[in-house]
Amino acid sequence: MENKENNILDLATQLRWEIGEDFHDQLAEGIYADATNIARKVVIKEDEKGDFNFDRALDNVLTSRIWGFPIMIAILGVLLWLTIIGANYPSGLLSDLLLGNLYPFLKTMSSNVGLPRWIDGLFIDGIYMATAWVIAVMLPPMAIFFPLFTLLEDFGYLPRVAFNLDNLFQKSGAHGKQALTMSMGFGCNAAGVVATRIIDSPRERLIAIITNNFSLCNGRWPTQILIATIFIGAIVPSQFSGLVSMLAVIGIAMLGIGFTFLVSWVLSKTMLRGEVSTFTLELPPYRPPRFWKTIYTSLIDRTLIVLWRAIIFAAPAGAIIWLISNLHIGNTTIAVWLIDWMDGFGWFIGLNGVILLAYIVAIPANEIVIPTILMLTVASVPGLNEFGTGDGVMFELDSLKDTAGILEAGGWTLLTGINLMLFSLLHNPCSTTIYTIYKETNSWKWTLVASVMPVIMGLVLCFLVAQVWRL
Repeated sequence: MENKENNILDLATQLRWEIGEDFHDQLAEGIYADATNIARKVVIKEDEKGDFNFDRALDNVLTSRIWGFPIMIAILGVLLWLTIIGANYPSGLLSDLLLGNLYPFLKTMSSNVGLPRWIDGLFIDGIYMATAWVIAVMLPPMAIFFPLFTLLEDFGYLPRVAFNLDNLFQKSGAHGKQALTMSMGFGCNAAGVVATRIIDSPRERLIAIITNNFSLCNGRWPTQILIATIFIGAIVPSQFSGLVSMLAVIGIAMLGIGFTFLVSWVLSKTMLRGEVSTFTLELPPYRPPRFWKTIYTSLIDRTLIVLWRAIIFAAPAGAIIWLISNLHIGNTTIAVWLIDWMDGFGWFIGLNGVILLAYIVAIPANEIVIPTILMLTVASVPGLNEFGTGDGVMFELDSLKDTAGILEAGGWTLLTGINLMLFSLLHNPCSTTIYTIYKETNSWKWTLVASVMPVIMGLVLCFLVAQVWRL
């Protein structure tokens, strides 16, 4: 043992001799030199201008107390505008292919083969139609939003968003990185829930997961835009209708952000009490995005995985929609019976039975809410037989006027339109998001909280608006 210790001492002495007596001094000098270089780059003295630094100059604007928030809102607005406008054309192409061409082809094939009506209806009018709607409406926006969002992330802008919003989230008892997961939720809430993995604190991650549903996902934007155009835009002169409709939709989105802060604060004071964790937010240097790699990863890791989950849940929803529209209780279909049963409560809170039933059967995907509402309205209101293609067959109309006519025939008013926009913001997550919440939390308790709490909030808010409206 003594020999071993002596050998180690001899080796240490030899190394010190080879390195030099002033090794530690040289090491300390090197550390101080590096620190000086770093300080020279990031610290600016009042009497010195310093060398121009692109990252610092850009940060002075993007993280400014004056310009940071307006630029952040503008960039998110442009991102959503590009997603909505850019998705119209590919969505139209997919709709023409899947609904305009392939659906009639399948119906013709079914007729030629002589399939029984219930098989034809259940699998083609029900399962296929719901799946086709989800693909046509959901795929193009995600294929646009996720790559653009990831490009901003690669460029280095998203950490600046977290920096700008950190103080607000800290005051609400949440984590600053929730700003990123909230932004991701505007593309898809399921993807936003997965993105909460960047938050280390389990308590603050739960808050981010539960409140992500308040970000309007791409499946809810079409509903908001359609209803705002028909009802909100109609109350002003035609030359201002587009602007007013757009402001109404933006207002709903901003209301969702407000609810994110409010519910985060309430949760942090009640069910999820605890200290707000501190974290060091590193602002990475700006760099050119890796375009093709970003496109590939965002399409494979986010778009296709989320779409596949949505399809899995949309298929049985289509079957249920067709069944309740074709199975009868006495002389009345189950759908009409449920609508009549819920209509009183629906009217009481400023909605109607059709809307409530549509949101129940369309839990798998927000994209099929409007087609389901139109189908159920035609099925339950006499005199609308000219619209639609059969019981349990979802549809949409190219004519805004005809769509408005169907809704007005179903008893819709301005109050119905406003409350639908509010309920579209505050209702349960889609089944894809619910499943994702369970996978991320591994808890039925928190999955139930995240699913039921928004519904209760939506019903209460609609009730309050309806009572004030009727005063």
